[in-house]
Amino acid sequence: MQSVCNKKPGWKSGASLARRVKYEVTMEKVIEEQIHRCGYKMDSDVCELYLGRRGLKDVSDLSRFRLLKYLWLNHNKISNVNFLGNNFRLAELYLNSNELSDITGSLKHLTSLHTLMLNDNHLTNLQATMKELKGMTNLRILSLFHNPLEQDASYRHTVLHHLPSVQLLDRENVTQKEREEAFQLFHPHRTAVIQSLGFGRRTDSVLSSRAAAQSSIGHRSSKRITQLPLKIKFY
Repeated sequence: MQSVCNKKPGWKSGASLARRVKYEVTMEKVIEEQIHRCGYKMDSDVCELYLGRRGLKDVSDLSRFRLLKYLWLNHNKISNVNFLGNNFRLAELYLNSNELSDITGSLKHLTSLHTLMLNDNHLTNLQATMKELKGMTNLRILSLFHNPLEQDASYRHTVLHHLPSVQLLDRENVTQKEREEAFQLFHPHRTAVIQSLGFGRRTDSVLSSRAAAQSSIGHRSSKRITQLPLKIKFY
């Protein structure tokens, strides 16, 4: 006990700060290597960064790369996404195989995304995840498999309800049948109205057809009667 109490105040925070500084230097070194390898001269030239499989737990702010469109951060140990505040031009984002458990407040502004990979993480709340993503009207490809949230009974239908623009979900093409089922699940009243209107149209069509048929039969019968030879004799 005495040896612990004799440690100087701030020892833990000092060690933590040292590790943090070392990490930031390492992170910057990785980014600089990428920039040099791709031949970028300025931050504004950077349109893609590959930072996958680097063992990263955190990522330094990437806001200076305002024209960044393609970002790979897959197969790391990232637990939060708080470094994309000004990267509004991102079109493809690969965050699969990390340690994300919640993305609330971190991605909703990325409305230019058309590809988003979030599979193989720890996302548990389907509704919270959909709330974060539902404004991404350009999203075409989405992967969420191998997350606890996919155990939800209406998982695919819920995703398609909130993100109707998605065409490929978890590596499977979205079918028209799935879209119709999602609509029926989340809009039961409208579905009932549409079905009743459809039944009404079918009923009207049947009645009209029957009336037309009866009219035609009556017309033919009348015509046959008028054409019968007159054989009645009067006495």
